[in-house]
Amino acid sequence: MKSFVLSMSIALSLGMPVMVQAQTPEGWYKAGQEAIAAAKHLKKRKNARNVILFVGDGMGVSTVTAARILEGQLRGENGEENLLSFEKMPYLALSKTYNTNQQTPDSAGTMTAMMTGVKSKAGVISVDQTVTRGDCASAAGAELRTFLEEAELAGMATGVVTTARLTHATPAATYAHVPERNWEDDHDLPPEAVANGCKDIARQLVEFPYGNGLEVAMGGGRRSFWPRNQADPEEGNKHGERDDGRNLTQEWLDNYANAAFVWNLDQFNAIDPEETDHLLGLFNRSHMEYEHDRPLDIAGEPSLSEMTAKAIDILSRNDKGYFLMVESGRIDHAHHAGNAFRALTDTIEYAKAVKTAMEKVDEDTLIIVTADHSHVFTIAGYPTRGNPILGKVVGNDSKGNPEPGFSLAADDKPYTTVSYANGRGFAMLETGGDQHYGVDIAAGRVADLTDIDTTDQGFHQESLVPRSSETHAGEDVAIYADGPGAWLLHGVQEQNYIYHVMNKAARINKRMRRNQR
Repeated sequence: MKSFVLSMSIALSLGMPVMVQAQTPEGWYKAGQEAIAAAKHLKKRKNARNVILFVGDGMGVSTVTAARILEGQLRGENGEENLLSFEKMPYLALSKTYNTNQQTPDSAGTMTAMMTGVKSKAGVISVDQTVTRGDCASAAGAELRTFLEEAELAGMATGVVTTARLTHATPAATYAHVPERNWEDDHDLPPEAVANGCKDIARQLVEFPYGNGLEVAMGGGRRSFWPRNQADPEEGNKHGERDDGRNLTQEWLDNYANAAFVWNLDQFNAIDPEETDHLLGLFNRSHMEYEHDRPLDIAGEPSLSEMTAKAIDILSRNDKGYFLMVESGRIDHAHHAGNAFRALTDTIEYAKAVKTAMEKVDEDTLIIVTADHSHVFTIAGYPTRGNPILGKVVGNDSKGNPEPGFSLAADDKPYTTVSYANGRGFAMLETGGDQHYGVDIAAGRVADLTDIDTTDQGFHQESLVPRSSETHAGEDVAIYADGPGAWLLHGVQEQNYIYHVMNKAARINKRMRRNQR
């Protein structure tokens, strides 16, 4: 037994997947031995020609665990033994996510840290902590150059892919610099910002001044790129939000040769990566649909894995390499809504996008998979092995076998395995149906869940503390990595360390100097 524990510990310390072949003591031991054998090839490798940074917005460790189990259960397995694609990567570290002014962070400050190598305040985009949030004048001279900008200066191709709005905090921190994350278009700018020359985020994307400009930018957020007199092609009763009358999608086409703008699935599928040098895709007026809801979208939307594949195909044509940031932005939004189903199904699609990248790239590509922050999402109770992760808890009896019915809390009601520490709480919504359980704020134990299907897509988990929206959490998140320079990721690190790993692995400073000769 001691040798079993030792082998498992070594395998886990190396970040290696431990696949259970049989549910026996011998099977567990053999799996540990195989993990050790698989780890023998690990070594320091050459420099990274390409870098791909995957960010699961709000994808804390509990989210990864629950998604891992759900993915396995969707295949008819117990689930606990499953591994998501990125969990098979050999290198693992933890990231400390706090902002310089907040114990529990927001996405703007966390992504600023990852993209610039410098921690900053919550709510600000790629500017340092000396700025006053929402004060344009204070941001002058406080801009922090991002890794994406440096990649362009090094002659590399660059891309940003997200399921959120392209102007949302995480993608914006790759290319924009503002003291307020909510300045997504010029309608959002206060008079002080206009007077002091601050540019909105959408404008900064189209006016990107470095290198050859962004080669790929895909996500949602059409409203910030179109003027108020332009109707949305999918939601004709809604229009753009720009007050300056500019059509930024047309400017994108005018700025670049061999450029394309697409807004629906058919147009996306028609793009030939060999003939397109600059691709802008805006697939929704606001955020893109959750993965579960994509088939319901009128015009159709590509999946995150499809966008990832298209982006790599375009970017990989650059003989100097590329940098790509891929965000699954709506994991975060589903958690804020207290809807674990959508948070986990979006995480599963995110893992598919990582798998897509892993299969398309060569050994000269560093892939880093991480999160900007976590959520107050918990896995608790004592459910028996293989119990539905979104279901109600069925415990084991004194002999270790499943009980015949649901476990009951002290109030004699069943309870779910996953829940939230705060948020709106229990609700059950059925799309197109007439069921609507719960009340506007339903935190705490307000319902008997005995006859309610908690695995349904419309179920919103119970929460403890009543809030209009569930919040982020402050614990560390995981960093998974493979490829050149991945060995630099170890132990517990400040979140801004991720930038420095990418910088070192890609020799970005040397490549910038060489490209500018």
